[in-house]
Amino acid sequence: MSEFLFRLPDIGEGVAEGEIVEWHVAPGDLVTEDDPMVEVTTDKASVTIGAPRTGTIKELRFGVGTTAKVGDVLVVIHTSSSGVVSVAAVDDSGEDEGPAATAVGDIRDDLPGTNFFSNQDSSPATIPQNGGSQQVSVQTRPSTPVDYFQAKPLATPATRKLARDLEVDLCRVPPTGSSGRVTKADVRAVAGAPAASPPKPSVPIARAPGAGEIRKPFVGIRRKIAERMQQSKNTAAHFTFVEECDVSRLKDVRNRLRPVAEEKGVKLTFLPFIAKAVIAALKKHPVLNSTLDESANELVYRESVHLGIAAATDKGLMVPVIRDADQRSILEIATEIARLGEGARAGSLSTEELSGSTFTITSLGRQGGLFATPILNFPEVGILGVHQIKKRPVVRDGEIVIGEVMLLSLSFDHRIVDGHIGAAFAYDIIAYLEEPGRLLLEMS
Repeated sequence: MSEFLFRLPDIGEGVAEGEIVEWHVAPGDLVTEDDPMVEVTTDKASVTIGAPRTGTIKELRFGVGTTAKVGDVLVVIHTSSSGVVSVAAVDDSGEDEGPAATAVGDIRDDLPGTNFFSNQDSSPATIPQNGGSQQVSVQTRPSTPVDYFQAKPLATPATRKLARDLEVDLCRVPPTGSSGRVTKADVRAVAGAPAASPPKPSVPIARAPGAGEIRKPFVGIRRKIAERMQQSKNTAAHFTFVEECDVSRLKDVRNRLRPVAEEKGVKLTFLPFIAKAVIAALKKHPVLNSTLDESANELVYRESVHLGIAAATDKGLMVPVIRDADQRSILEIATEIARLGEGARAGSLSTEELSGSTFTITSLGRQGGLFATPILNFPEVGILGVHQIKKRPVVRDGEIVIGEVMLLSLSFDHRIVDGHIGAAFAYDIIAYLEEPGRLLLEMS
């Protein structure tokens, strides 16, 4: 018997540490290569790391809720080989996959309010809530790769790198390797295969013994979100402005242009038009595209608009970012929103795609209610909340008619944005949405 010291591997994207969210093993458990071993979360994503080789768990070095740095020993495994082995990564050279830890991002669901994406029903494998060893069921290879989806594929870093290079979604690659592992040959076999909507897995919750309540550890991305929301509320002086917007003309324009967009393979919703209206208004009010550098006591104006689109996932609220949105057309913005939505579901978005926004749009879509007070995506100084479109009486040309009315809720950092500036910004957005032809006249 020998001791295998497994260290937290480099998860990528410059991540230096991760929080232990859940152990899938306990001391004394027998694990086989690639069995799910531990779930680790970073600032941007949650990853599940598989066992690097077969053995018996001797010791877990970190508890749930603690933070480990890259290179720290996470777990000690008894193996049949001799000596003491310590690893944190695997050699990517050569074709031999070899034993290696596996990690996969776990961010799913679609962008709210866009109604672009349909979820497929599924019956995901259930992971026991106790510390016992588990066997994870693996889907068999279907007749066509497009029908396959595995939320947490097992693959070595070398295979994952190949998948990134070939732009292949590992979640859609049917595995042929041992223990259901995706191999390089599997990736090459489906390179260029069309994408399909993934299933939405369920998260089992354990009931506390002898208690009439359900408890879950408040860890991972959910806790990160809570910390950022608290920082935003404690730092920025929030104020919210709410106004209604008659989008009847916008709805007509969208309906006329939808067939044209579909010919180009783009599903056109209201969100790209709203994004374009926000961008045009930001050009008139650049302070809304700024941030306060408190350490230098300077207000920093950003020349480019990096637009955040809030996305609800089963892990919590994420904000994928449309880079240089001010340089993109409505169709390009629509395409990018769809791409980010697919990436959020597949857990394939990079740190850059989830950070660096300068202004954020959040939408509850059909559950938009009357209005809400969105919390700033700190350190941004403004955020737009989009609500459900409802038929309401409006006055048009001196007559009361039925209009398509949507309420907009905008929150601002009052330290930087005065009330009249926030109101002017809101009314500029409304003017563009109520008369969408203005977007064409002022489009840069």
